[in-house]
Amino acid sequence: MPVKIRLQRHGKKGKPFYWIVAADARAKRDGKYLEKLGIYNPNTNPATVELNVDGAVTWLQNGAQPTDTAKTLLSYKGALLKNHLAGGVRKGALTEEQAEAKFEAWLEEKTGKIQAKEDGLSQVEAKAKADALAGEKAVNEARIAAAVPVVEEEASNEEE
Repeated sequence: MPVKIRLQRHGKKGKPFYWIVAADARAKRDGKYLEKLGIYNPNTNPATVELNVDGAVTWLQNGAQPTDTAKTLLSYKGALLKNHLAGGVRKGALTEEQAEAKFEAWLEEKTGKIQAKEDGLSQVEAKAKADALAGEKAVNEARIAAAVPVVEEEASNEEE
């Protein structure tokens, strides 16, 4: 039975949400699957990807073929790297400890990059809020300045 690691669409129209699943290649896109490996939500910035890396590596070692998008997500979370390192351990090029150390180092670097992007996005968002607030203050001050002469004219008309 040919097995594929692919995305199974969920969510409403215009707001897709995907499950990453191992499924028979002949099954329908949103049909029966063998195992749910994780989730992918492209609606958030940066996109949310939760993946059972060990489960994905197990399926890859058993011959499952990922689709193009699933391959990108597996690479993003390090499942393909872990599979590659496991192959090196089987061949004797690495020990289990060395492979685990390389994977952890890669994971730390990746986490740092993701955190940097989130920080940059929050700074841009804060700057946009500050600019909008400054614009609103300027408009309010202009309205107040325009309203003051009208109030003074009415007061002088009442005195006469």
